[in-house]
Amino acid sequence: MTPIQNFKIQRSNSTTNDFLSLVKLLDIDLAIRDGADHSFYAQYNKLDNINHIVIAYSEQTPVGCGAFKEFDKDKVEIKRMYVHENYRNLGIAGLILNSLEQWAKELGFVSTILETGLMQPEAIRLYKKSGYQIIPNYGQYVGVENSVCFQKVLTKV
Repeated sequence: MTPIQNFKIQRSNSTTNDFLSLVKLLDIDLAIRDGADHSFYAQYNKLDNINHIVIAYSEQTPVGCGAFKEFDKDKVEIKRMYVHENYRNLGIAGLILNSLEQWAKELGFVSTILETGLMQPEAIRLYKKSGYQIIPNYGQYVGVENSVCFQKVLTKV
């Protein structure tokens, strides 16, 4: 596989075709993993109000993405994290997450939160490895047994 230094991260917005094509693949993957719970989660994964996205490229091919949206004046919510199955286990998800955190810090946010599902053990490992701490489920995820919520305090720029 391609060494990690050959991947490029590009900032964009949620109307970019490369992002939209990756999100379609993400939604297919999540529908399989979430099963009967998929429609509940899908309602919270709309692209409205998502203006900060990053795309990972291998040469000119989009291979992964992630996004964040403002949650409150101090924190952002990480959303739509995905790496194409042919490019997993190469550190791309960590690059994407780090890029999103850096961008959030540049904009003055001091922490990130996110939700993932128990059926996504790779995501849970990534977030723990990246310094995220499990927190009580927030917002629409309170009481949802399949959801795991995380938070990370961002260091100063």
